[in-house]
Amino acid sequence: MTATLPVNVESEIFYPSADGQPVAETYDHLYVLLTTLEVLKQYLANRQATVLANQFLYYAQGFPKLRVAPDVMVIFDVAPGGRDNYKIWEEGQVPTVIFEMTSFGTKGQDEIFKKTLYEQLGVKEYWLFDPKGEWVEQRLRGYRLRGEIYEPIQDGRSEPLQLRLVVEERLIGFYREDTGEKLLIPGELAEALGQEVLARQQAEALAEQERQRAEQERQRAEQAQLQIEQLKARLRSLNVDPDTIE
Repeated sequence: MTATLPVNVESEIFYPSADGQPVAETYDHLYVLLTTLEVLKQYLANRQATVLANQFLYYAQGFPKLRVAPDVMVIFDVAPGGRDNYKIWEEGQVPTVIFEMTSFGTKGQDEIFKKTLYEQLGVKEYWLFDPKGEWVEQRLRGYRLRGEIYEPIQDGRSEPLQLRLVVEERLIGFYREDTGEKLLIPGELAEALGQEVLARQQAEALAEQERQRAEQERQRAEQAQLQIEQLKARLRSLNVDPDTIE
């Protein structure tokens, strides 16, 4: 439950957007955070949703110290685009899915405090990813809200996102449930784009070769027809009807 203050008092309350702390504990944690952010942003680009990363989530109006900074959070039914921070009472929606890139050092915070908080807020799914494999078995663990209680996710599926989650080295691989297609990470997108450009260039080169071949054939046919007409004209000059020659 959130507290409500008079407008004139609330307007004087400052809700910071940063605390000077590093974005992630290690390179691996930062990489999976940024990759997950970008993949889900691309996936939800045409939806009424936003994906935020390492930004303060304020959940109690009037109490700026009551905040948490999820590594990645997906919120549906809100305006797309970024925010400096996210206030539940202003947006009117609780995050639907939250990802935390966990480590042994943040185990207690992630597995106890945040899990309990997200459960109480009504976050439908909570995923823990341990890129270094320090404490989470299989490195990926998910919880889904059933009633008011989190239950472990056994099938590796995100129901709200309609995606299947797979551990791929030190990243989370996301696969569409409807097509089985993988959501490409930025590096894979760049490679796919490069292959597409190369294929298009090769197709254009082949088309140009075919056009040139067809043009050469047309010119040869015209030249041959011209030679035939010249021969017929010469025969006529000799009083020979070329049409009678078999």
